[in-house]
Amino acid sequence: MRLVVGRIGRPHGVRGEVAVEVRTDAPEERFEVGTTLDTDPSDAGPLTITAVRQHGDRLLVRFEGVADRNAAEELRGVFLVIDSSELPPLDDPDEFHDYELIGLRVETTSGEAVGEVVDVLHHAQDTLVVSGNGKAEVLVPFVRALVPEIDTEAGRIVIDPPPGLLELGQ
Repeated sequence: MRLVVGRIGRPHGVRGEVAVEVRTDAPEERFEVGTTLDTDPSDAGPLTITAVRQHGDRLLVRFEGVADRNAAEELRGVFLVIDSSELPPLDDPDEFHDYELIGLRVETTSGEAVGEVVDVLHHAQDTLVVSGNGKAEVLVPFVRALVPEIDTEAGRIVIDPPPGLLELGQ
């Protein structure tokens, strides 16, 4: 599975640098000099990083073969992607990469089908976005009390929703 680790933004300066919107929790690993990243669309890459620097709250990156502002402008909006097999396995059995959860079917402890995980939000509280079965989208806080079982091999998540959670938004 291809995972987005960044999105190329606007050029910075005239020598081919671009701002990158980071979409990974390990930018120091993904954006190292010498790293080659695939792209979406694929015909924009692959791109090899030749320089990286922090500029305020932005990450500025220079890629091999991108020597001026015009070439950098052509990359605007391109997604930088890696293959999920490149991610190291997690040591904690209670931690999951988002891609491992998205697509899993969700059912209650009583066996009622709820839908499938379509996204994972990371705000003040990690939250599963569950959609399907003709019902409105449901946001389920990703805590053990509400999500007692996750079986990625079987492709399912069991939730124990409090009264009213599944009726919100209907």
